Amino acid sequence: MIEEVHFVQPDLRAIDEASAEVIACAIFGDERPMRGLAGLLDWRLAGRLSALAKSGFIRGDADEVVLVPGRPHLPFEKILVLGLGARASFGDSVVRRVIARLSSTLDGLNVKRALVELPGRATGDLSPERAAELLLECAKSALEEEAWTLVEPEDAEEPITKKLTRRPDARSRLGA
Repeated sequence: MIEEVHFVQPDLRAIDEASAEVIACAIFGDERPMRGLAGLLDWRLAGRLSALAKSGFIRGDADEVVLVPGRPHLPFEKILVLGLGARASFGDSVVRRVIARLSSTLDGLNVKRALVELPGRATGDLSPERAAELLLECAKSALEEEAWTLVEPEDAEEPITKKLTRRPDARSRLGA
C-alpha cells in the first residue's frame, strides 16, 4: 500500500496546472483517432502525435515506447507514448506489460514526477478497481519512490484510492 494517491482530471486546463517532468499515455495500434489523454495531447500539439502515427513513427504496437518532446506546447519536458497493440488483444497481460515498461522507462529516465493515464482507462476497457490492482501489482516500488499523478475522472478517484491505500481519504486532486 502507498501513503497517498494524487489525481488530475482528464482536462487540458487541469493537466496544464499539474507539475511533472513527464506525461505518459497509451494508444492502441489499430485505433485512430487517438482517444483519452493521447487525444488531448494530440489536440494541444496541433496533431503532432497523429502526424507521427500517419508517418509510421508511432504505431501503437505492443511494447512500443516513444518519447516525444512536450515543450513548448505543454508544461512537460517529455511525453511518453506506450503501445498497447491491437484493441482485440487487450487484457490484463497487456496492462501488466505496459505498466512494467512504463515503470522501467521512468526509472531509466530518472523521472521523479509523472502524470500517468493507465492503459485501458480512457476507453473503459479497464475498471478503476482493476486498474489500481494491476498498478499495485506491477509498479508498487515505483509508486513508493516516485510521485505518479493519475489522470482520472473524479468518479474513479475513490475506488482507486481504496485499492492503493489503507485510507480511502488519502487522495489529493491536482489542478482542481
